[in-house]
Amino acid sequence: MFHIGTSELIIILVIVVVLFGARRLPEIGRGLSKGIKNFKEETKAQEEER
Repeated sequence: MFHIGTSELIIILVIVVVLFGARRLPEIGRGLSKGIKNFKEETKAQEEER
């Protein structure tokens, strides 16, 4: 569906660094990984209930 190439990823990364700053990127990464982990756990729990 979406085909993102290397140049697009670099542009997105530059925009993220400009918007949030390099110091906040680790915080954003940790928050994103916790969110993904919680989502996976809840999905797994709902599948086990069925």
